[in-house]
Amino acid sequence: MSGSGTKKVVETAVKATKTIDWEGMAKLIVTDEARKEFANLRHAFDEVNQQLQTKFSQEPEPIDWEYYRKGIGSRLVDMYKEAYERIEIPKFVDTVTPQYKPKFDALLVELKEAEQKSLKESERLEMEIAEVKELKEKISTMTADEYFEKHPELKQKFDDEIRNDYWGYGPPQ
Repeated sequence: MSGSGTKKVVETAVKATKTIDWEGMAKLIVTDEARKEFANLRHAFDEVNQQLQTKFSQEPEPIDWEYYRKGIGSRLVDMYKEAYERIEIPKFVDTVTPQYKPKFDALLVELKEAEQKSLKESERLEMEIAEVKELKEKISTMTADEYFEKHPELKQKFDDEIRNDYWGYGPPQ
């Protein structure tokens, strides 16, 4: 890889690392299998990122042509030097990111919406659990009036049944 192309790749990888919310994503995972796959993904990402930051970001050491001329001979070394200088290393051109960035951004929006729905549902369920726990604790000492205070629709139903002379057997008259 060429120096400037490699630097751009490394800079992009560093930026990507800073923008990824690994902890936030980990909180959204619910199954053990998904957690395992997520851990594998993060490990692979970290490995590639480290290689980009170390191995590929370093400039190659300059070749000491004089050292080789002394040991091999100037004619052969000059031939290799000329061939080496003619080599053009292609620049890295990212053609994948432009294709998948819009899809990824759309998935992020979808993920945020799902997260909000999930948080609202969790909130609702937590409130329901708290109500059931409270009812469970008070059920043995609670009066009918206290229960009907929390559930006025049931009081209305019972009042309607009494008013219509329906006592739970046979159709109401």
